Amino acid sequence: MDEIVITNAVGLCAKELSIDSSIIKGKSFYFGKIDEQLPEQNLRCNSILQYLADKLDLSKYNKSDIGIVIATTNAGIEEFITSSDKHDAELGNPAMFLKNYLGLSNYAASVSTACSSGIKAFSLARKLLLNNVCSAVIVGGVDSVASPASYGFHALEVFSQEKTNPFSKNRCGMNIGEAGALFIVEKNKQGVKILGIGETSDAYHSATPDPEGKEAIRAIQIALNEAGLKPEDIDYINLHGTGTVSNDLMEANAVYKVFKDKVPASSTKPITGHCLGAAGSIETFFCYKILKGEMQVPMHIYDGQYDENLPKIKLVEDKFDKNINICMNNSFGFGGTNAVMILGK
Repeated sequence: MDEIVITNAVGLCAKELSIDSSIIKGKSFYFGKIDEQLPEQNLRCNSILQYLADKLDLSKYNKSDIGIVIATTNAGIEEFITSSDKHDAELGNPAMFLKNYLGLSNYAASVSTACSSGIKAFSLARKLLLNNVCSAVIVGGVDSVASPASYGFHALEVFSQEKTNPFSKNRCGMNIGEAGALFIVEKNKQGVKILGIGETSDAYHSATPDPEGKEAIRAIQIALNEAGLKPEDIDYINLHGTGTVSNDLMEANAVYKVFKDKVPASSTKPITGHCLGAAGSIETFFCYKILKGEMQVPMHIYDGQYDENLPKIKLVEDKFDKNINICMNNSFGFGGTNAVMILGK
């Protein structure tokens, strides 16, 4: 079978969470906000994409051969809400923005499947390559902080006024972040390999995952089977790890039932916040950097008080120096949409 590999990648996210009291009236919440100076565009998501795209070298490709698949949930939402003239306001289509900005002429599509979007974009990109629609695909995700999403999570009582504390008995919710990441994926080249992708749906509840994690487990198993790997072959798991009561229960059950307490795992959301449609993309970027030897395995940042009502998974709580050859990235979203991707050297 043809190998699909990531040959280049760029990413941008918050370096730490910071307090903001301007979004929810009368209350302060932590957000992961990008502090780099971004190019001026009509939408913040487009500014993030331009910043990243300018760092990609596309000189060796024909513009007619490059496809684009971009994951998002919030692109253009904040600008639409704050616009004084809704008829002139633009809702975001980040793939078309990037296609036009780069002057490309092949396939372009935006993917929006809640918080699984970032990995599902890779699934579509892989299909484009395997079916020879494109010779290379720019795949990634982007989202910016938007007040409607903040209001929604606050209404669901999963929006924390404290820094997110995944898998702790004291966890009380999530923090929202913004991020972007772009990858060039190609067929049969040198790079970080996409070994397997698993996609499933719970059909359990519109906003709450199945606590047993049955379909999340099946997504993990599909990815493992596609990669031809056993659970013990995985060296590191980047957890979805939102810090909400329901997600951490589901994910701990799913990870433990497949891996027991044998595979090191951590959530990076206490640093970046939950980047929604870009979560799977920026977390894939971290896995890419780890496999390239350009980043250490991130420690799991929480208060150290593991919830004893959860099965005990192996969180990275100390400096980690084991050689990493294979990473797994979990992304789970509203409506029970599950996506898991395995990357390897």
